[in-house]
Amino acid sequence: MKLAKTLSAFALVFSSQFIAADITRDKDLTIEKLTTDISLGWGMDYLNNKTLLITSREGQLFQYDFDTHQTTEIQGLPEDILVEGQGGLFDVKHAPDFDKTGWIYFSYAKDVDGKGATTLARAKLDNNKLIDWQELLVTQSRTGNDVHYGGRITFDGQGHIFLSVGDRGERPNGQNLMTHAGSILRLNMDGTAASDNPFVGQDKALPEIWSYGHRNPQGLFYNQQTQQLWEIEHGPRGGDEINLIEAGKNYGWPEISYGKEYWAPLSVGHGTHQDGMEQPVKTYIPSIAPSSLIQYQSTLFPEWQGKLISGALSLQHLNIVSLNENNQVVDEQRLLDTLSSRIRNVIEAPDGALIISTDAGAVYRISPATSTKH
Repeated sequence: MKLAKTLSAFALVFSSQFIAADITRDKDLTIEKLTTDISLGWGMDYLNNKTLLITSREGQLFQYDFDTHQTTEIQGLPEDILVEGQGGLFDVKHAPDFDKTGWIYFSYAKDVDGKGATTLARAKLDNNKLIDWQELLVTQSRTGNDVHYGGRITFDGQGHIFLSVGDRGERPNGQNLMTHAGSILRLNMDGTAASDNPFVGQDKALPEIWSYGHRNPQGLFYNQQTQQLWEIEHGPRGGDEINLIEAGKNYGWPEISYGKEYWAPLSVGHGTHQDGMEQPVKTYIPSIAPSSLIQYQSTLFPEWQGKLISGALSLQHLNIVSLNENNQVVDEQRLLDTLSSRIRNVIEAPDGALIISTDAGAVYRISPATSTKH
């Protein structure tokens, strides 16, 4: 009996290693197209095992039903969503206590006198309509530019929500603690500043700020097991970054960067290092234009556990980064380039599959080729 159990365990380990060795190309994956109806699918989240919410940056919210394979538009969004340039409806995430409260959180570009401000709100869903809409925080990030909104949200499971805000196309914002632009914010679930944030009580800093020196954070993921906050952001021409975010730290933009100016092969800022400014865990040169970020948790892809997974817009692939025990990058893999699509969002399904959305309007379910379809 002991021998049988030992052989069974060995077979399981061998099977996992076999799958890991095989997933080196798209042919090793099952790529199932769920829908093609979502223009610029920016954010996604499961409400339960059978229901997926998807935002369109064009200012629409959809619900996909895995039983019927039907996509339904949800009504009740506010009329002040500014759909212009990179602005629109951004992320969607249900609260950790959704089963009790019913709250669903949203980020979007709010039209404030014709200018956009990254905004956090929440609402409840009732019969394909949002109700009890609450605007929680209109960030102090309003400019006339239509770029670099940020807009990713994640929860720490301890009563806080993180919100990324880009520099809004005005570089000095990254080092200015009197604006939310160029920062990661840490808020209570009602949108107020957490009392133990690093800049609370300081005269020349906004209390919501958790970290600063960011250009355009397009991915944000809090690993509740390790209690670590991961972020990925766009650099200028080169210099996209993955950062491990810590309270009160300065991540350098625009004083330091690994990217170049758009108008000439000149470095941005004052080189790549400066005292008091953090170094990225990884940089991308040339830029991949990252979008969204997760740290894989499940066992469906056992070889991906703990790896950082992001979409790529300009280089059109799924980017998979391996870390060692010191959170140093040891490997990078690129898949799904055969889709020839800008991958806008990637999330982890309850069963461990990956769900990705593309700017072309499609949503896909990704699983190992040897696994059973959903």
